[in-house]
Amino acid sequence: MPGDAAVPEEHGVPEAEGTPEAAGKPENDPVASEDRGLSERDRALLAMEARGWPGPGAKERAIRERLGITPTRYYQLLNALIDDERALAHDPVTVNRLRRLRQSRRTRR
Repeated sequence: MPGDAAVPEEHGVPEAEGTPEAAGKPENDPVASEDRGLSERDRALLAMEARGWPGPGAKERAIRERLGITPTRYYQLLNALIDDERALAHDPVTVNRLRRLRQSRRTRR
């Protein structure tokens, strides 16, 4: 059936509802895999890091109030998160910036 997106032409069998293909997203689509992978907390960590802050005190206060964790724990989680390819797919600008900063700190030692 031409034009019927739910039926693959090569198989003639309708795809199961709820699969990435049925939603029009191939399995290897980075956006589709991001939807299946990053938690709400992970997205909140990246959003917190993506915005500008007037000073370190304001950021630490926001981490405690909005995320309910200590700044130390925040940076531990963030450091692990920037190695996750799903985070890179979600916010490549922020993740690449954080990776560069981490690398420059490591090479200065």
